[in-house]
Amino acid sequence: MKLTIAITGASGVIYGKRLLEVLQNKKIETHLVISQAAKKIIKHELETSEKTLEKLADHVHEIDDWSSPIVSGSFKMDGMVIVPCSMKTLAGIASGFAENVILRAADVTLKEKRKLILVPRETPLNTIHLRNMLDLATQGAIIIPSMPAYYHKPKNIEDLVDFVVGRVLDILGLEHTLYKRWPEIQKTG
Repeated sequence: MKLTIAITGASGVIYGKRLLEVLQNKKIETHLVISQAAKKIIKHELETSEKTLEKLADHVHEIDDWSSPIVSGSFKMDGMVIVPCSMKTLAGIASGFAENVILRAADVTLKEKRKLILVPRETPLNTIHLRNMLDLATQGAIIIPSMPAYYHKPKNIEDLVDFVVGRVLDILGLEHTLYKRWPEIQKTG
């Protein structure tokens, strides 16, 4: 499996980092793009630089490198995950405004009918956000808001992050043990 992973300028870059860790462990080929705003948020929230996350990817692409293979539909990829997905990025994809490598790769993913998973991290949501999400969902994008569940009785932040990352893996069809599923909870609880 080959995936494009984009990290954009929304709070919640820990989700992107954790997804990259899990995919690296599973030997999934990853192509990473980090927006300029995300680089600042990585420094603030994770107290590290984007270089730490880049080391988790197989390939790193600059946001303005139009020679990147991920901007072409003829470059075979299995899907793309934007985690976290800023509302600006979501709006750009919804309107077809492919002004950078992340937006163009998402556009290519949609037009090639590949899985496009968006993990927005915003609250509250306004009508524009909701409309953009609905528009993208009708085009085939999968929206996984970073809303962790609590039925698995999380003990720490990592458990909450793993739940959201686990849901992304579920949509990608990748097996994992990042959280206990509902039937497992019912049997043991």
